[in-house]
Amino acid sequence: MRSGPPPGLVVTTAMKVLALDFDGVISDSAAEAFVVAMQTYAELCPSSRLAAGADELPSGGYAKIQANQIYPAFVELMPLGNRAEDYAVALRLIDRDTAVVDQAEYDEHRQAQGARFLEDFHHLFYQRRRALLEADEGAWLALLRPYSDFVEVLRRRADDAVLALATAKDRNSVEVLLRTYGIADLFPSERILDKEAGVSKRAHLSVLRQRLSVAFADITFVDDKVNHLQSVASLGVRCALAAWGYNARREHEIARSLGYPVCNLMDAERRIFGPA
Repeated sequence: MRSGPPPGLVVTTAMKVLALDFDGVISDSAAEAFVVAMQTYAELCPSSRLAAGADELPSGGYAKIQANQIYPAFVELMPLGNRAEDYAVALRLIDRDTAVVDQAEYDEHRQAQGARFLEDFHHLFYQRRRALLEADEGAWLALLRPYSDFVEVLRRRADDAVLALATAKDRNSVEVLLRTYGIADLFPSERILDKEAGVSKRAHLSVLRQRLSVAFADITFVDDKVNHLQSVASLGVRCALAAWGYNARREHEIARSLGYPVCNLMDAERRIFGPA
């Protein structure tokens, strides 16, 4: 008779730290990212066809934002980016009706945008986000819904691993949302690695390993983007794709081909933490 954990489990008894991406794993933030990105792009590219109506987007509400004709294309491109400036790349591709088929093609288009444009977008994006939050925090929060089933798993299994965040989001937004979602106590400040910790998730996890004095092999990392998992896998961390985030069949197939478990909300607890 077979013994041991069921097949497909991510974690073993050696796991000490569970590092999580935030957007697309804990927070469904695509609508908010779309609003802020559109406003930022409109300011930098006022003659763009995408500029019309960008400032009115927040008042449209969650449902109207999702119904926006540009939104599906924006979300489809999200898995290929890493940071806020990648929203500029996505919107420029949409603006120019340019299709990309894979990560390599996307990266070529990204490089062609120019460092200055991407840097300007990055800084203005966070200014716009802060302005939106400060103008009406309730309206801003309404655009950022938690993945409630996974949040409940984290609360239930909080004693089974040290929880940490490795995110490209800004710390202020993360801390506001953690409080709103009722799990701020699970992520003390020293275990929140935000955009200032580095450009890549590899940098985030390197800082986390040093800060917690653990081996990379003790860390399990869950992200909704395959390119993030690829960037850290060679460190020796265990990786899993959050299929409830911003990805689709394309990313699921790539993840499986690379040996990363693809978890959904129904099996995430068992596959990440093991049996209760």
